[in-house]
Amino acid sequence: NKPITIYGTGEQTRSFCYVDDLIEAIYRIMNKENITGPINIGNPDEFTMIKLADKVIKITGSKSKIDYRPLPQDDPLQRCPDISLAKANLDWEPQVQLREGLQKTIEYFSSGDFLD
Repeated sequence: NKPITIYGTGEQTRSFCYVDDLIEAIYRIMNKENITGPINIGNPDEFTMIKLADKVIKITGSKSKIDYRPLPQDDPLQRCPDISLAKANLDWEPQVQLREGLQKTIEYFSSGDFLD
C-alpha cells in the first residue's frame, strides 16, 4: 500500500524477462558450441511503466497511489531486446509472460521464503 514511484508520465516502455527464462537461455548458451559475439536475451513484449504499476496494484490488491516524479534526462523512452539471434541460434524465446511472472514473484516475496 506504499506509493509507487513513476518517473515522467509513465509512458516509457520496458520489457521484463522472468528469471526462469533467463536461466534457460544462459544454459543453452553455455551448452552451445560456436557461439560468438553477444546474443540478446530478454522478453520483447514491452509495457509502459504506468501499465506495470497498474498490474502490480491489481494483482496484489494494493491501495498504492502513483507518485509521479520528473523523468531523469538520461532515462530512455524505450527498452526492448532484439532476440532474433537467440531464437535462431538457441531455439529459445521466453515462455513466462509478465502477468504470470509478477504473480510468481509476488507469491515468492509474500511467502517470506527468501528470508531463510
